[in-house]
Amino acid sequence: MTEMVQMNSPDPSLRVKPHLPDAQTVTFVRHWTERLFSFRVTRPQSLRFRSGEFVMIGLMDDAGKPLLRAYSIASPSWDEELEFYSIKVPDGPLTSRLQHIQVGDEIILRPKPVGTLVLDALLPGNRLWFLATGTGIAPFASLMRDPETYEKFDQVIMMHTCREVAELEYGRQLVESLKDDPLIGELVGDKLLYYPTTTREPFHHMGRVTDNLSSGKVFADLGLPPMDAEHDRAMICGSLAFNIDVKAILEGFGLREGANSEPMEFVVEKAFVGDGI
Repeated sequence: MTEMVQMNSPDPSLRVKPHLPDAQTVTFVRHWTERLFSFRVTRPQSLRFRSGEFVMIGLMDDAGKPLLRAYSIASPSWDEELEFYSIKVPDGPLTSRLQHIQVGDEIILRPKPVGTLVLDALLPGNRLWFLATGTGIAPFASLMRDPETYEKFDQVIMMHTCREVAELEYGRQLVESLKDDPLIGELVGDKLLYYPTTTREPFHHMGRVTDNLSSGKVFADLGLPPMDAEHDRAMICGSLAFNIDVKAILEGFGLREGANSEPMEFVVEKAFVGDGI
């Protein structure tokens, strides 16, 4: 079961809201599982960002000091609000508090976006691979909704691995909505291929991103050739161990790691927020 809270739920004006620096107001909250939730907040008028970038968000701690962590913006650069997708960690310094936010609450949002998961950091190519585990899908939720992604690439492949089927629901609903999206539906067309897998609960596709890439199973299942440096580009977002393992596999295919200052065949997000937040 998922739980949704929108602006027409309990009157947010009745709740006491402490003053926060760089405050933005929560407009929407959805709890996808006991471990995962997404939320939307107002967007600062001055904020400009490239799809795939992250910002620092947070709350005040018990001492009255800002407690901030890096969160990828899950909404595209054209959206009037900002969306975030987060794990819940019971004893996490930030998420133990953040998971209880409600519509009308305020969070801190530093309006200085940065990050490596941007289209500008990749050389031109034919296929773009998004490789993610868990909430690492957040920057790709932004990029999958950006028209530029489909203007630059002939095919876009979203590989997303979670432990259980329910943890894939955020990505599944997003992907299914894109073809009917009035803004980018025609651009998306048949270009977007979605390859979700699980590692613990039975599912029609199973296995880690690393295993499905190195074994060639994902290429066989999708009818695609193995990756090569001439045609394929990739972005990686997951835990530190995941990033290191996938990076090694991509380098085995002949792809090179790039950056904003030096575009190459793949990029890695080093500021991913993991289980300790």
